[in-house]
Amino acid sequence: MNRLWRWLLPGLNLKRWLLVFAAGVFLVGFSLSLLLEGGELYARVERGLRILTIQWAAEGLRAPVPLIAAVVGLTGLALAFWAVWRLVKAILETLYPGERGRAERYYLRRQLFRGPKVVAIGGGTGLPAVLRGLKEYTANITAVVTVADDGGSSGRLRSEFNILPPGDIRNCLVALADTEPLLERLFQYRFSQGEGLQGHPFGNLFILALTETTGDFYTAIRESSQVLAVRGRVMPSTLSHVVLKAQLADGREVTGESAVGRAGAIRRVFLDPPDPPPLEDAIQALQEADAIVLGPGSLYTSVIPNLLVPGVAEAVRRSPALKIYVCNIMTQPGETDGYTASRHLRALFEHAGYGLVDCILVNHAPVPEPVLRRYRAEGAEPVRVDLPELHQLGVEVVQADLLEVSGGWVRHDPAKLAYAIVQLLLLRPARTDRPPWEQLWLRQRLFEQGRLSGVEGKVRLRLAHGPRAGLWR
Repeated sequence: MNRLWRWLLPGLNLKRWLLVFAAGVFLVGFSLSLLLEGGELYARVERGLRILTIQWAAEGLRAPVPLIAAVVGLTGLALAFWAVWRLVKAILETLYPGERGRAERYYLRRQLFRGPKVVAIGGGTGLPAVLRGLKEYTANITAVVTVADDGGSSGRLRSEFNILPPGDIRNCLVALADTEPLLERLFQYRFSQGEGLQGHPFGNLFILALTETTGDFYTAIRESSQVLAVRGRVMPSTLSHVVLKAQLADGREVTGESAVGRAGAIRRVFLDPPDPPPLEDAIQALQEADAIVLGPGSLYTSVIPNLLVPGVAEAVRRSPALKIYVCNIMTQPGETDGYTASRHLRALFEHAGYGLVDCILVNHAPVPEPVLRRYRAEGAEPVRVDLPELHQLGVEVVQADLLEVSGGWVRHDPAKLAYAIVQLLLLRPARTDRPPWEQLWLRQRLFEQGRLSGVEGKVRLRLAHGPRAGLWR
């Protein structure tokens, strides 16, 4: 009740329009009462008109009760609509000061909160690419991020302050941010000098400070989300301190995500301790999801570690969501040397069991030759899409142009990737209980965003093989 009274405090520029709206409603009610022929009000007005009509009749004028009611009612409606318009304008000017298209932005925000529920699992640089594209279609995004990182700034903060590594979390927060570009650049700013500061991004230190202040890493993430006005949620797969280990083909074991990523000939990876409790919010998000996206990103150090947390893989398997694995475009030297698309998928199944993936999304756009030569010099090559082997795994294979070449490097284009994922979700909705207008808005948004980002007509899904091969022809 106390919060309701705050709307009546001085200076809000709302009370006057509430009074105008009340006056308009009163006039509309008064006009309706006049039209109730036989009522006491009708009789009184009619008697008054008879007295006035003596003079008006001499001048040839008449003012019947219905005419007066119509004038009063229209006046009341005009006042009510004017008051509502000014109320909305006052609120939007407060929420979006100095901006144009306030109503359109408010409408978009409302629609994004009605968008599909998407859970993206991964880490590294691949997961932010998914998030950056999907936030244009929905605000119901949950990023489940690995916490096994032990390199760079995250590793230093982890060892010195005993907190979970904030680096991948920070990148996901920035990818989902709906705030000023300056604040995004601030979170990504990396100190280049200063003892103890050199090499640390500001965002990592910000999360560290919030963790120290609140005493809880997850609370620090939520507070950081408020600062960046994040569209969605970012959460670790577990709040336990875990170490990633790998057993190599020759029987040796390596410890630490950084070492695993360059070990080569990996037989399997595992966590130490092996049974960290999952974050309950992550499990709930998986159960309620419309789509679950695995990858892109480093197979053994970004995607699989999340699935090794007890309960996560099982929640993915039981979820009614459409489960999509986004395969990497290039192999990674020391981690996935010579891996085909089916080998990536088999590694997922070997570590977390079958039933995790409904379809695999692969890039079919060719990598430019100059860029290809650069990758080959470092021991990397495009991931070969071996269709017969993928077909044997019982998943649908969807091919699309997902390529972006920037600065001589290859990566997934966020706009193309999100466009393809939303197309898949529209073609195969996981839930049929959603109102049809939500699907209609998502189709309209897909069309608008496709034209705005320039990917319309460039990203065409092509179903190669699978148990539903004729579904999307």
